[in-house]
Amino acid sequence: MKKIALLLMTVLFVTLTACAPKAAEMPKAELPAGKAWADGKEIYFIHTEASDPGVSQALTDMMKSPVILVPSLANVPDESLANVYVFTNGLAGSGPFGFQADVFDNPPGTDGYTPLRRLNVITWTDESKARELTHVDDVLAAETAGELTIEQPGVVINMPFVVWDGGQR
Repeated sequence: MKKIALLLMTVLFVTLTACAPKAAEMPKAELPAGKAWADGKEIYFIHTEASDPGVSQALTDMMKSPVILVPSLANVPDESLANVYVFTNGLAGSGPFGFQADVFDNPPGTDGYTPLRRLNVITWTDESKARELTHVDDVLAAETAGELTIEQPGVVINMPFVVWDGGQR
């Protein structure tokens, strides 16, 4: 009985291996990654979908790669979302508005990690006092001090991390 089971497992393994695509046959996909900050560390992420047509088009144009419009993302419950903070003024940089790189909360490895991000739009109240912020705690402290405002336009973006402190895909 054991020999028959072993023989069947061997035949199954050989069959599955023969049917599996070879590495050279596997399609490769390249996606442009954006640089940002999470917990004070540099990270890289991709944009795959957005709930808003204007945001979807702007990210598509910025990244030179399609960001698919998925309006139903706006219906994802709040408890299933993390945050991304995007700057509309301040220090010049690689962010979508031409200012500093985005700041993310809840990177991979934390309890609140999800690739689905609630868009938070930051505007410095006095642009001359803008400084680079690399941690969500710094963003929230600056808001509390009246140095910046944060608006939530109700947009959700799928932004999985590809490189982060302690990991990569």
